[in-house]
Amino acid sequence: MADVDLYKRLDPGAKSALLRRIIARCEPTGGPTPVVVFDLDGTLMDNRPRTLAILRELAGRWNSKNPDSASRLKAAAPSDLSYLLTDSLARFGITRSEMVSEAERFWRERFFADDSLKDDVALPGAVDFARACYAKGAICVYLTGRDLPMMGIGTFRSLRDLGFPIGVPGTELVCKPDFNMPDEAFKRLEAPKLARVGRVVAAFDNEPANCNVFLEQNPESESVFVDTQHLPGAPPLDPRVAIIDDFSFG
Repeated sequence: MADVDLYKRLDPGAKSALLRRIIARCEPTGGPTPVVVFDLDGTLMDNRPRTLAILRELAGRWNSKNPDSASRLKAAAPSDLSYLLTDSLARFGITRSEMVSEAERFWRERFFADDSLKDDVALPGAVDFARACYAKGAICVYLTGRDLPMMGIGTFRSLRDLGFPIGVPGTELVCKPDFNMPDEAFKRLEAPKLARVGRVVAAFDNEPANCNVFLEQNPESESVFVDTQHLPGAPPLDPRVAIIDDFSFG
């Protein structure tokens, strides 16, 4: 999913060893219950199919007035998408300002909405890994930048339908209270509160800034960067953060 290979990912053997070590740390030892923290978009889930579904709906509207652009949108694959919609549109040759503005508005009205979340898919190994952590005894906390008013119900439904542990004791879904709140500020605010849940043994995120925050606040935990896509201009990743591409652990 990453546009440019900027990070040195763990090889498959080292990745498997890391994930299995985290699962082992999920076993309760008599102290605070182990907690594993998961981001969603770009971490446990690939949301590019959500964008593709929206762009194909847009293509249907453009069939008559912009047939060439509509055809390119219909033929798009997940690997054709960049983190920013404008970059994706440029790849498809859509650069006219009025078309870009229409596409951005059309996408924004649908992307951040409960009903669109059904198109997300789990990253390879993500469901099995989350279920293994939960089965071992960890509390699974889904700490996401999605906001509660517009995406809370759809997020719960998506986690359930994909097979992640949710809606049972030992699972929590934590969403932003306000769409306009920056994700990093939200996670920096909420991360210290995780101590109320238990002892954080690992945190997974696709944003370098968030990985750095979790490591800063939980230095004995495993902070893991999932190298899919992230916001352009991200800060340097702390060298102690492990880097993986998905959750396949053999």
